[in-house]
Amino acid sequence: MKPVTIALASSFLAVLTANISFAQAPTPTPTPMREVAEELGSLRNSKVAVPMPEGKTELTYFAGAMSDEEIAELGRMAPNLKVIAGLSRKEALERAQEAHGIDASFANEAFLKKAEKLAWVQVPSAGVDRYLGLDPLIENDGIVLTNNRAVHGPAIADHSMAMLLSLTRNLPFYAESQAKGNWARGEAPTKGVALEGKTMLVVGIGGIGSEIAQRAHAFGMRVIGTRRSDTPSPEYIEKVGKPDELLAMLPEADVVALAVPLTPETTGLLDAEAFAAMKKGSYLINISRGKVVDTAALVTALENGTLAGACLDVTEPEPLPKNHALWKMPHVIITPHVASRSEVTDQRRAALFRENMRRFAAGEPLLNVVDKKAGY
Repeated sequence: MKPVTIALASSFLAVLTANISFAQAPTPTPTPMREVAEELGSLRNSKVAVPMPEGKTELTYFAGAMSDEEIAELGRMAPNLKVIAGLSRKEALERAQEAHGIDASFANEAFLKKAEKLAWVQVPSAGVDRYLGLDPLIENDGIVLTNNRAVHGPAIADHSMAMLLSLTRNLPFYAESQAKGNWARGEAPTKGVALEGKTMLVVGIGGIGSEIAQRAHAFGMRVIGTRRSDTPSPEYIEKVGKPDELLAMLPEADVVALAVPLTPETTGLLDAEAFAAMKKGSYLINISRGKVVDTAALVTALENGTLAGACLDVTEPEPLPKNHALWKMPHVIITPHVASRSEVTDQRRAALFRENMRRFAAGEPLLNVVDKKAGY
């Protein structure tokens, strides 16, 4: 059996190693949490939000929900950073001129126009598409935008494979039979499919896409993918093409997994033409954004047999209306945009948030800086 190596393993080992050596070195640097964050966070586009002179400037950050203990811990780590948590949007707007940094939940046109000191907006998700229409944010080079890319990768990749296996192994049928107390051996509507030897095309080899590819490889699949940059890809990905090669690569795939950010270029990426290029009887996984797929074309592809099944954690529209055709299709798995939820995600998010707060207060380059023009 091939091991499925999760991205957190090396970070967890680092934590153990640091704790073992703690007795020998009273002040280990960097801390285990910081090591985890630096492994997760990207220095691509890295930028200082507020340069710090020798005498550190007092900064104010508007956070979402945080406990007193969490605020106190941040205070010990970054003494010059005042964290204000639990504000309503109205209260935050009234105090906008105080803020140097904010959680993105406070970012709207009115706040951004009033927040003259604002230098940093932290998005809690990987996708930033909902903020790209805020001109005071996108057009202002003085405001650094960061996201949580790579934080959600392990959980989303697990969820992707779970949905795929549910379909390939007919689990919804057997779950229904179990509920009826029916030993339905030999009654499944289709024969089970093994992933060994099949090809998965991962559209978007980033933090999440790489995690999906890793798991597919561990199941014995051949993995190919697309990515926009020339960043070297992991060795378990056999071939990587550019986005404009997608149509040529689709016929190779038994499974297509979408892991791209939503941008003007990826909106409607899987349309009727793309589905027509796919192998008959293939499967689709979408854990990116619903708008990456033309929903009408998706329904048609399921009805005409181009797709044997679809695994959807995101839809367009979202939430999906109760009377939508996708709900009643037997070879469709739908979950309500919950693929990232897990204790591992929480741990990784906390580590990255703490490290970026430390960097913000210290005048160091922030991790996971978004290219606001590219949209990711």
